[in-house]
Amino acid sequence: MKRPTIADIAREAGVSKGAVSYALNGQPGVSAATRERILAIAERAGYRASTAARALAGAPAKVVGLALQRPASTLGVEPFFMELISGLEAELSQHSYALLLQMVPDDRADAETEIYRQWWNERRVDGVLLCDVRVDDPRVAAVHRMGLPAVVIGPPSVGGPLPSIWSDDAVSVTEAVEHLAALGHRRLARVAGIRELAHTRSRTEAFAAACARRGLAPPETVWTDYSGSDGARATHTLLTAATPPTAIIYDNDIMAVAGLSAAQNLGRAVPAEVSIVAWDDSPVCPLLHPPLTALSRDIGAYGTHAARMLLSAVAGEPVADVHDEPAHLTVRGSTAAILRP
Repeated sequence: MKRPTIADIAREAGVSKGAVSYALNGQPGVSAATRERILAIAERAGYRASTAARALAGAPAKVVGLALQRPASTLGVEPFFMELISGLEAELSQHSYALLLQMVPDDRADAETEIYRQWWNERRVDGVLLCDVRVDDPRVAAVHRMGLPAVVIGPPSVGGPLPSIWSDDAVSVTEAVEHLAALGHRRLARVAGIRELAHTRSRTEAFAAACARRGLAPPETVWTDYSGSDGARATHTLLTAATPPTAIIYDNDIMAVAGLSAAQNLGRAVPAEVSIVAWDDSPVCPLLHPPLTALSRDIGAYGTHAARMLLSAVAGEPVADVHDEPAHLTVRGSTAAILRP
């Protein structure tokens, strides 16, 4: 069956093609009655404007973009992003917006910026979300110069002129350290994510400060790429040291799961000899043996709030930074007082 065109709709409605374009793109130039008649005919005919045609007409793309400079396999193993995307979609779908997701395997600093520039020049998106924001991240200034509406998922300290949504990781780190210290732990370690990320630096500073306030030994931090294999490697390094930690906090649940397995393979009882805390709870954490103590938050709601901010920015409305609810500790079987302090 031949796809209906603007000319077909104009012929049936008895108007010009220009009038049809005005009606379909929500632009002035036709009466309310004529607009309704044209939209009814288009709906009945199953007409859908192409993205290119809508861009040329100046209509919104009804799409927001999210580029992630990580391997595509990240989405298969990282619950954080799946829950974040679920929250984004929940809000976007209510406004008939779609999410354009692209993984960026290129590790060049400007690779992601080039994608944003292409999307914006081609009018494929109306706005973007910036994740995994680094200290002095060049994407922030570049996106702002483009005039591309954007929201930073990260602390305002790195968001610059763009609105940010963030949670105070210092609150969460302190809560975990206080819990472990109350159980008698004095040697703590952290298996951290990517060193250059702004939220990683925030966690690192808060971790050192919380341990110092409690008079604990200076904590050790091992940097990883967030993968399970790196989490297992880091755990093995920590637990085979001359003076191993008695508790380890992991920057995501995937590494915590891998760390639990690594500890058990080394013959270290969890939690009798080493306690484990995961950052960002997931459905897997309570199913393990022992179930993992975790820093829990509603990541889906985080995504919903971020989408709501971005749609406001797209509409040209002023958007303030949002301080979202921090992660709080859910205590389970992987933390306990140690047998040998």
